[in-house]
Amino acid sequence: QVQLVESGGGLVQAGGSLRLSCAASGHNIIWYTLAWFRQAPGKEREFVAGASRTGVNTDYADSAEGRFTISRDNTDTKSTLYLQMNNLEPEDTAVYYCARYTDTTARLSHSSTAYDYWGQGIQVTVSS
Repeated sequence: QVQLVESGGGLVQAGGSLRLSCAASGHNIIWYTLAWFRQAPGKEREFVAGASRTGVNTDYADSAEGRFTISRDNTDTKSTLYLQMNNLEPEDTAVYYCARYTDTTARLSHSSTAYDYWGQGIQVTVSS
């Protein structure tokens, strides 16, 4: 059973920082690309950042490039995915989700349909 559990969200002022964590476990999770998505009210879910199985290869949405950093730590059976978010803007307000890529091909897709397991999401609110 794959489980993805996000933590670290909250309320922060514009220009501030937050660090999100995702505890990922189950079914060889360390072999899969993991990613962060977000969904703001009235908008579609969008890709934020992704990390390959080792975390060596990463990819970012244009909106996250230069402000956010994705990383991951693996043990034998679990993986913790992080998203360090700096210089936050009100436009970053959304529910943030951790997701597992569909297979172990190590691709870094921006499409939400390429991910098959999702966390419950965590709210990030940036006030102006």
